[in-house]
Amino acid sequence: MIVKEEFLSRLRKIFDLNLYEVKVWTALLSRGTSTAGELSSISDVPRSRTYDILESLEKKGFIVMKLGKPIKFVALKPEEVVERVKKNLVVDAREKSKRLEKLKGEEVLDELSAIFSDGIKFIEPTDLSGSLKGRQNIYNHLDMLIRDAQKTITLVTTADGLSRKLEVLLPSLEKAKKRGVRIRVAAPITAENKNVAKDFAKVCEIRNVGDLRARFMLIDGEQLMFMLLNDDEVHPSYDVGVWLNTEFFASALEQMFEIAWKSFKAIK
Repeated sequence: MIVKEEFLSRLRKIFDLNLYEVKVWTALLSRGTSTAGELSSISDVPRSRTYDILESLEKKGFIVMKLGKPIKFVALKPEEVVERVKKNLVVDAREKSKRLEKLKGEEVLDELSAIFSDGIKFIEPTDLSGSLKGRQNIYNHLDMLIRDAQKTITLVTTADGLSRKLEVLLPSLEKAKKRGVRIRVAAPITAENKNVAKDFAKVCEIRNVGDLRARFMLIDGEQLMFMLLNDDEVHPSYDVGVWLNTEFFASALEQMFEIAWKSFKAIK
């Protein structure tokens, strides 16, 4: 059985498998049912590793072990595998989330916080900066900045960006509003995102910037996060954001934005 390396690589990324796992799985798919020895020969995976690989695939829901001797393994329909993997991911995510939630009241988190607090004393505020790759990483960092905001949040985004940020950032924006933080959002308002803009208007001041295209956020006139690329032209995985902790530049940018804000059309 010959399977192209490119196809195997895609399967690894999609199903989060290692190279041996995708080789054994595709080998079993090509046979329907087979023994570990046969699969070792077909897939070119060392026999000493094949049983471990098959056990791993069984736990992950890709295959089933057949009763009887010699021990054989049965391939499941790819459609069924997709459903099982989806369910397992949800269960696994819930379990991990529960474990992380328990940390909030345990000594482990207190010790980690103490280590961080001791280390941060020796860092200049301007050193707290960096670049983030991937849109999800960028959104996670934006969410963190919003949760730490004390006075002001200024968010400028694109028409599509406004729609994406509703689900991701709105919960933290609502909490920031309850803390008394002034929140301003500016974006192109279109027929497609008009309802999204109305949802944002419930927790912040929102205005239409027309044809202006920009992507950045200012926090308390001290921290700045801006995106380098046009979100219409970049895949989410390759999006890039830059985070800066610079009161000098952030406060100046916020003052300039204050002037522009007055010219933007308010959304009610």
